[in-house]
Amino acid sequence: MNNPLWRLFSGTVRGINQAMAYLSASLILVCSLVLVYEVVTRYILNISNDWVIELSIFMLIAATFLAAAHTQRERGHVGIEILDEVMSKRASRIRLLFGDILSMLFCGLVAYLSAVYCHEAWDQGWTTSSTWGPKLWIPYFFMSLGMLLLTLQFIVQIVEGLMGKAPELPKHGHATTTSGQGG
Repeated sequence: MNNPLWRLFSGTVRGINQAMAYLSASLILVCSLVLVYEVVTRYILNISNDWVIELSIFMLIAATFLAAAHTQRERGHVGIEILDEVMSKRASRIRLLFGDILSMLFCGLVAYLSAVYCHEAWDQGWTTSSTWGPKLWIPYFFMSLGMLLLTLQFIVQIVEGLMGKAPELPKHGHATTTSGQGG
C-alpha cells in the first residue's frame, strides 16, 4: 500500500509490537531471576518471601499479553498447518482473512472489557488478598494493552490482506538446510 499515512500507522504498530516483544523477553528473564532468588532465600537461608509468586505472576501476565501481537505478526499462534498444504493459496488467504476478522472482533471486545475492569480495579482500589496486596489494576492494564495491540495488529493484517498483500503463511515444520533446500 502506497499511502504514507497507512505506512506510518502500520510501521508504528510493527515497531511498538517489536518493542513489546523485547520487553516481554526481558520480563521473562527478570521473572526467572526473581524465582531463583526465591528458591535460594527460602531453601538455603530459610527466609519466606510471599511477594515473589505474585510478582512473578504479574510479570508473566504482562509478558504474555504484550508479546501476543508480535507473535500474531509472525503467525506464531497455534494453527492448523495441514490446511495450508491442502488448500489453494487463494483459499488460504480467504481463510486467514476471515480468521483475522473474527479474531480482531474478539480481541477488540476483550481489550474493551479488560479496560473497563482495569478502571474498576483502579477506581475501587482492588488489591490481592495476600499480605503484600499489590494493586489488581496492574495485570488488568497489561491485559487490556496487550489485547489492544493485538487488535491493531489484526487491523494491519486485514487491511493489507484486502489490499492484495499476500499474508506470510507460517513455515512451521518446513525444515531447511543451509543451502536453502528442504530437508
